Parts: sequence; structure tokens; C-alpha cells
Amino acid sequence: MTKIIGLTGGIGSGKTTVAKYFASKGIPVYIADEAAKNIMDDKDVVQEVQSKFSEKVILENGLLDRNAIRELVFKDKNRLEQLNKIIHPKVKTDFENWLHKNKKAPFIIKEVAILFETNGQKYCDATILVTAPIETRIKRVLERDRTSRENILQIIKNQLPEEKKVELATYVIENEKLNITYKKVDNLIEILKNI
Repeated sequence: MTKIIGLTGGIGSGKTTVAKYFASKGIPVYIADEAAKNIMDDKDVVQEVQSKFSEKVILENGLLDRNAIRELVFKDKNRLEQLNKIIHPKVKTDFENWLHKNKKAPFIIKEVAILFETNGQKYCDATILVTAPIETRIKRVLERDRTSRENILQIIKNQLPEEKKVELATYVIENEKLNITYKKVDNLIEILKNI
């Protein structure tokens, strides 16, 4: 039976970089955020999300204004919970369908930003936490997104503290220098083949 390996890390940790490296090694990788974005483009989902917000969150092209939603939900945990109640069950179904298509793989990687926050580790055979120093994470996000340091710190504050994630993780990869990170992943692949 295919083993499910949860991959997570705080914003700017480099979890997606690590996920892409696993994929480059021929390992099936499911990226939950990408699945959620695709699901959020569904017309019925657009209407369902808009019904939960008093502010207009639909763009002129009929798609959701993700930036506006991001600003609203990261300032209000209740709204984040409402959004998650709409999106998470649909992502779960999408993942189950994807897993069925990859059932011959010895293991797959399921990359989830909020794996531990949603208690998702209980559905995994093992978990990997990608970490990096806080200033490195902030610098990466500032270079990648059009946002402010304050917004990044707010997102970090809304995520589970790093030390708690370390306690929950099966494996931890410190991701500061990519060549070292890739060597750690190569070693981990050999371990994961035998769990």
C-alpha cells in the first residue's frame, strides 16, 4: 500500500522547493495549495465563498479575489475557519482521487501548508517539516510576494509555532543552503523507501 508522507513548513521555509525536488526524483507529489486554488476557481465554490463574506470578493472576470480574501482571513480566524470549511473537504476528495491514480508508488508526498494545524498528520505514515531561520523566511517571501513584513509576521503568528511543529514532525529538514537541503532529501528518499 502506498505510504503517505506529509510535507509541511511555515511560510517562506521552502517546502514547495523541497516538494519540487521530490517530484524531480520521480516521486508523486500532491500540492494541496495548488489543488485549493483550482477548486476556488469553480463557479459554485466562488458563489459559496462570496456568500460567507459581506465584502465583495469576486473579481470582474468571475474569479475570487485571492488577495482580498487573504487579507480578510489572516486578520480574522473565524473567517479563515469559514473558508477552510468550504475548501478543505473538496481538497480531501481531490487528494483521494489523485492518490488512487498513484496507488502503485511506494510512497507519495502530500505538501500541506497547515498540516499540523489541521491535525492532518494523523492521515500520514510519516511527516517532514521544512524549517529555516525566521529572517531567511521573511526575506524569501518579500522577494516572492508583493506584501509587507507586517503581513508576513501576521501569517507566521497565525501558524503553529515552529517548536511545536518540530515536536510533531517525523523528520526535520533545515533549508538554508539548497545544495545541502537536496542532499538531505536524497538521504530521506532512501529512508522513506523502507518505511
